Parts: sequence; C-alpha cells; structure tokens
Amino acid sequence: MSNTKALPLLDPADAQAVAPCCPPLTERPFTAEEAETAARMFKALGDPVRLRLFSAVASHEGGEACVCDISDVGVSQPTVSHHLKKLKEAGLLTSERRGTWVYYRVEPSVLAAMGKLLTGPSAAA
Repeated sequence: MSNTKALPLLDPADAQAVAPCCPPLTERPFTAEEAETAARMFKALGDPVRLRLFSAVASHEGGEACVCDISDVGVSQPTVSHHLKKLKEAGLLTSERRGTWVYYRVEPSVLAAMGKLLTGPSAAA
C-alpha cells in the first residue's frame, strides 16, 4: 500500500470556481501542508518520461488516451506502467479499464488548479 496522498480533484463543471490545492505562489507563503501537496505534484512531473506521458494524455483527442496509444516514450512497457502509476498517485491522472486496455485522462479541474497555482496576480486585482 502506498503512503502517498492524491491531490483533491474538483468538479470539472465548476471550472470557473476552481479552488487549487494551494494558493498562487505569489499570493502568500505556503503552509507546510500546501508545500507538501504542491511538491508531490511537481515531483511527479519532474521526470521527463512522466511529463511526456502526462502531456500525451492531456493533449490526446477527447481528453483521454489508451495506454496502447501513449506508450512510445522510449522506455519499456513496465516502466511506462510505473510512471503512469506515479502520476495517478499524485492525483494528476485518473484511469478506467475497458476490456484489456486502460484509458487515462487528466481531469480538467487538475489542469485548471495547476494553472491557478502558477498564475501571478491578475491585472484587475
């Protein structure tokens, strides 16, 4: 059993009111818990293979991708599975088994929350 904690997923229908895991970096210093949560996300994306897999899923037509469509990242299939597992544990991907294949998707709320985390103060503020 893993001791990692997934990032909270938000309702994609409420994308305008997305509450990211943490405040924007420029708003105030992170609490210890906020820093832990953000670090898990960035650590998962800190590997080039994981970043390529995350990008392949996020940019795939329909917003989801079969593992059979994204596994050509220069590593073996067991290594691809390991990296996809790490992305899931960080709360960045969700998956669904359909027959013999697993389909991965990035929840729109995750992308919105990541964007808000890295966004500076707006010009209107």
